[in-house]
Amino acid sequence: MDQIGFLEPRPAVIARRREIVADLLDLLPPGCLVHEPRELVPFETDAFVSYRRLPLAVALPETTAQVAAVLKYCNRYGVPVVPRGAGTSLSGGAIPQEDAVVIGLSKMSRILEVDYANRTATVQAGVTNLNISDAVSADGYFYAPDPSSQLACTIGGNIGMNSGGAHCLKYGVTTNNLLGAKLVLIDGTIVDLGGKGLDAGGLDLLGLVCGGEGQLGIVTEATVRLIAKPEGARPVLFGFDTSEEAGACVADVIGAGIIPVAIEFMDKPAIEICEAFAHAGYPMDVEALLIVEVEGSEAEMDAMLASIIEIAGRHGVKVVKESQSATEAALIWKGRKSAFGATGRIADYICMDGTVPLGQLPHVLRGTAEIVAKYGLRVANVFHAGDGNMHPLILFNANDPEDAARAEAAGNDILRLCVDAGGCLTGEHGVGIEKRDLMRHQYAEVDLDQQMAVRAAFDAQWLLNPSKVFPLEGRPAA
Repeated sequence: MDQIGFLEPRPAVIARRREIVADLLDLLPPGCLVHEPRELVPFETDAFVSYRRLPLAVALPETTAQVAAVLKYCNRYGVPVVPRGAGTSLSGGAIPQEDAVVIGLSKMSRILEVDYANRTATVQAGVTNLNISDAVSADGYFYAPDPSSQLACTIGGNIGMNSGGAHCLKYGVTTNNLLGAKLVLIDGTIVDLGGKGLDAGGLDLLGLVCGGEGQLGIVTEATVRLIAKPEGARPVLFGFDTSEEAGACVADVIGAGIIPVAIEFMDKPAIEICEAFAHAGYPMDVEALLIVEVEGSEAEMDAMLASIIEIAGRHGVKVVKESQSATEAALIWKGRKSAFGATGRIADYICMDGTVPLGQLPHVLRGTAEIVAKYGLRVANVFHAGDGNMHPLILFNANDPEDAARAEAAGNDILRLCVDAGGCLTGEHGVGIEKRDLMRHQYAEVDLDQQMAVRAAFDAQWLLNPSKVFPLEGRPAA
C-alpha cells in the first residue's frame, strides 16, 4: 500500500529559509520563534505519529496581532502555514511540512472573561478544554464538549476539528457550544464572527470555520456556552453477550426518544485493557459493555433508567451495575477516558473515527471484526455509541512496516464500510491527512469542487494547512 503523500516543498521557500527566519524573528518577541533543527523535532508530528515532517520554523505568538503579522508575511511571500494547538490530532491535522511555518497557540492560554449573566466564557485559543470547566466549576457551571484528550487539547484545536466527546450525546459537539470566534485570515485581516447571542445575523461563517481544520483562518479567541451543572448524575454499566446485542440496544434506546447524557461502548478487548489500567469495576464476564449516564433529580434518573433497563432486557442484557458513589462514578469514567492511553501500553494502534446511523451499528461492528480479521490484526472497539461515532483501535506493530501498512489498509476499509452504511468518514477527529484520500469515496467531484471553491475564497494560494483534507489530485490551481 502506498504511504500517504504530502505536497512537494516549494523550492523558492526552502531557498529563502534563513531570510524567512530572520524576518520572523523581527516580527515576534524574543523566545517566540523556534528554528534550530533540534528544537523543531517536538513539532514534527501530532498524535498521528506514523507520519512526521520537520517544519521550516515554529512561531509561538502571544497575541492576535502577532498571529496577524505572521500570516500577513507568509501570505505576501507564499509561505505555507500549519496551525497547531496541543498536537493531539489523531488524523495528522497538525503535521507540518518542510516549507511550512507552524503557528502554535500554546502561549495564548488565558481565560479572558466569564459572563454568568449570558452563560458564556471568552477564552484564548490555547486554553485547554478542561481548564474552562475547572474555572467555572465552583460556581456550578461546566463546558460540555469533553474529548478524551480534554486534559491537553485546546479550544483552538477543538474548533478546527469540531471535537466531540462522551457527553455530547445530550449537549452537542463543539459547533453546538461555540457562539463566537476571533479569526485571523491569511492576509492578516482580523474578523469577529458571532458573539454572545445564540445566533448571529448573516451567513453562518462560524459554522464553516468550526470543523474547517485551520484551512480558512486561525482562531485566536472563542466565546463558548457555559451550562449549569445538573442536580445529579449517575453512570450505569450494562453488559451483553455480544456486541451486536449492545449495538441494537443503543439504537432502540435512542429510537424510543430517550436521550441520556452519554452512551459509551466497549467490546471485550477494550474492557480488559481499560480495567487492567483503571480498576474501574467493569464486569469481566461480558463481551460488550455500555456505559450509560443519566442526570437530573433522583426521580428523573430513576425513571429514565427504568426505561433503559426495560429496553436492555429485550436485548438480553446480562449485567446491570449502577455506580453507588462519586468515587465509583469517577472510576467508571477514568476507565473510559483512559482507553486510548491504556491501549498504547500494550500495542501500537491506529484510532479510526467513522460515524454510522445507529440502526447500522450491529452491521458495522460485524463488518469491522471481519475486516480486521482479514488483515490478520486485532481490534478494540471503544466509542460514542449514542451518536454512532465509532473509534475502532486497530492494534499493530509500528516497527514492522508491513504490519503498519496492513493496519492502515484495514482502517481505510472500515471507513469505507461506514460511508457505505450511510455514515461519514469522521465524527470528531477531522480528515487531516489520514482520511484525505478517501474523500472521493464519500463525495462526488461536484461536491468536492464546491467545498474547494469555498476554501479558496478564504485562501486563494492554498497556504493554510495545504496538504490536508482535500485529495492532492484535482485541486484548482493556486
